[in-house]
This record gives sequence, structure tokens and C-alpha cells, in this order.
Amino acid sequence: MEASPWYIVGLDNGGTTNNATVLDAEGRFLVSGLMESASCVREGPEAALRALGAILDEVLKVTGVSRSSVIGVGLDTPGPASAEGVISAKGSTNFGNADWAGYDIRTGLEERIGLPVVYSNDANAAALYAHHAYFGAEAMGRSSVSAIVGTGLGGGVVESGQVVRGASGMAGELGHIRIPLDGIVEDGQPLPMCNCGNSGDVESIASLTALERNLLPPWLRRFPGHPLSEVPLPEAAKQLRSYAERDDPMALAIFEQQAKALARLFTIAADFTDPHAYLLGGGVVEANPRFRNWLLSLVRRHTGLRVEQERKAIFALVPNLDMAGARGAAIAAREALRSEIRGPGITSEPYPMGGPDPAPSH
Repeated sequence: MEASPWYIVGLDNGGTTNNATVLDAEGRFLVSGLMESASCVREGPEAALRALGAILDEVLKVTGVSRSSVIGVGLDTPGPASAEGVISAKGSTNFGNADWAGYDIRTGLEERIGLPVVYSNDANAAALYAHHAYFGAEAMGRSSVSAIVGTGLGGGVVESGQVVRGASGMAGELGHIRIPLDGIVEDGQPLPMCNCGNSGDVESIASLTALERNLLPPWLRRFPGHPLSEVPLPEAAKQLRSYAERDDPMALAIFEQQAKALARLFTIAADFTDPHAYLLGGGVVEANPRFRNWLLSLVRRHTGLRVEQERKAIFALVPNLDMAGARGAAIAAREALRSEIRGPGITSEPYPMGGPDPAPSH
């Protein structure tokens, strides 16, 4: 008797939008681009779960997949949250509505849709997708550390193809690792501060928020008359990359500081986990190839590796970043549901990874 086809849906929940994908038994993603709709998280849990249920129905309709052939759903959200998907009692930027404090979003969604739900932190999900997209069929035998530079700095540690989650689900909070600042912060430059209250952690230098709060103000004082001095800081931070792409000296100096901070993070990772690959994602992936390759080469040059590690180390960019969360959530669900995938009537090969193109190695 021929095995019945099975599918897993990946749902990426964000502060303003949800995104969705479908993963089939051959490891192919059936959605090639963004499939977004409003997340409604600021309206509270009921509205947010309704929105997640709606995009689940929509992605099944678009891909022609029947609900009865879906064996599970992977869900990722921003943190802080527990490994089981319980939102922190202190809330977060995205889950500011008071009803979210201590809310179990995984169980809530599971009860609404009647399907098993596997929860992931959004940065961990992106890191997991980056790992599988890069290594493909070899993913289960490889390790990686991913740094995703966005408004903050997220990422994750993947070992033997699976995310290292930790006892409370908060492992891999790479942005809040404190790093030595010698050789990064210039004389007279204020100590960079992070939203979390730490000083001198990676996110306090390598993030969009860091550009606005910690890096641009002192550098603009060093470059009087720079065009960005006439632009509000939040907008100037967003425009800075376009200046770097045009070889603007101030912009290049700032991004060099960010590259050195990321290199310090990867140096710590080299001593702590000794991964096969160091993966970099975020806005840099959307930049023109010359700039992003320049930045990646700086990160590699300043990462302190031993000779033996140098021979094996891979530095690469994270592909398909906009889709990374939903795709990573689907992969995490596939791994968590392996026993069901291998059950009666379902194919016993849960590991093939077709579909995404590998990221370039530099």
C-alpha cells in the first residue's frame, strides 16, 4: 500500500504580520515567497489566534493541500518566551497587551486549529532554516552559529541539525553576550548600552537600534556636515547602509565596528561550540553583493580561530531571510514529530531537504 502524503505548515508570527509556508514529505517548500497577513498581536491573544488560524487556512488553499494531510504546525514568535511557548510574564515589544503576560500561545493555537503545534523562538527558527538551507542533506551531521542582525540581534546555535534550546528555552540569546570592546569602541565614544540593560553586549553595537542610539550620534559629531546629520536618527539609521554601499567613509567606519563586534561573538562561539559554519543574516543580506561580501570578509578576518579551525570554518550569508522564520518553524516541527512521520501510512524519511538554494561560501 502506497504511503499517504503528509505536510507540515510553518507559521511565523511577528509584531505586525504573519507569514506562512508548507513543507512536504520530500523536504520541499510549496510557497516560494512571502505570504503575509496582519498578525493582530496588539489586540491580544484571541485576535492573534484568529489571525493565525486564518493564514493557516489561506496557505492550505493556495497550495492545494488538504487539512487532513497536515500532521502538524510549526509556530515561531519573538521572545521572551519559554521553550513550550509561554509568553514571558513581563511581556515584550510585540506582546505588549496585558493579556499576553504568561499566556501559552502554543496550546492556545493547538486548541483552536485541532493540530499538533511545535513552538520555536523566531531567531532560533531562522537559525535552523539557515543551517538546513546551507548544508542540505548533510545538515543532521553539522553544527552552526547564526547571527541575525535586525532591529536587535538574534540567532541561534544548531548542533547535529537541531537547535540548542537550553533548560528554559532561552539558549542562543547571542545578542546579549557581552564582548570585549577594546579595538572596537573608539576613544571618546560612549559605552554602548543595550535595551536589555547590559552595556557592551553584541546587540548594543550590531543592530539597527545600536546604529540609532549608540553609533550614529558620536560618529556624526566626527563628521560635521554629513548629509545624515539633517535626518532624524531613526531614519538615518535605516539609510546608513545605502551610504556604505556608495563607500561613504563614515558609514564604512560604523559598519566596520559592527563587523568587529560580530567577529568577537563568533570568536566566543569558536571556543565554546567550535561549529562547522558561522552564518550571518539580516539587512546585510539585502545589500548589494559588493558591500555584503566586504562586511562578511571583515567578520571572518577579525574572528579569532585556531589554525585547525581555520581549515574547516565556513562563513556564509543566510539565504531567503524573509522566509527563514516560517521555514525554520516547519523544520523544527518536522523533527519534533519524527515518530508520527515514521508511523503507519506515512513515509519514514523525514530528513531530505530539497527546495532552497544554498548560501554562498566566502
